[in-house]
Amino acid sequence: MSVVTQIILNADEQLRYPSAGELQNVQAFLKTGEQRTRIVSTLTENEKKIVDKATQELWRRRPDFIAPGGNASGQRERRQCIRDYGWYLRLVTYGVIDGSTETIDQIGVLGAREMYGSLGVPLAGMVEAMRCLKEASLALLSLDDADETAPYFDYLIQSLS
Repeated sequence: MSVVTQIILNADEQLRYPSAGELQNVQAFLKTGEQRTRIVSTLTENEKKIVDKATQELWRRRPDFIAPGGNASGQRERRQCIRDYGWYLRLVTYGVIDGSTETIDQIGVLGAREMYGSLGVPLAGMVEAMRCLKEASLALLSLDDADETAPYFDYLIQSLS
């Protein structure tokens, strides 16, 4: 939930107007709007490049995943992995726009651990994949934009760990 939405809901729950401190938080959040938009545009426009680079790096680090008997040994399994990487990148962009990890939780993390467990997908592999996705994404951003984006990847990685 965005900073703005959370402040409004908190004030409404307490039947009051937002405080001066809360309004300063809204102002600070709105000042980062251009940066957030730039980050999301860069990640969105480069999704295929990011996913391809992250996938290649993951297969390099963990060739056992694509070896016979590995979780991504067949074409169908590989396509599903790649699809999931794009989905997680999209989740990170939602967090960046929102300025919160709550969206990442609500849409993507809740239930993911159980789903991967039931499918026999090792979570350590997903964590490594998210690290590769993070590295490929941050490499396309300026230092300031990468610093703003990294915590959302870190949250995702920690949630899957």
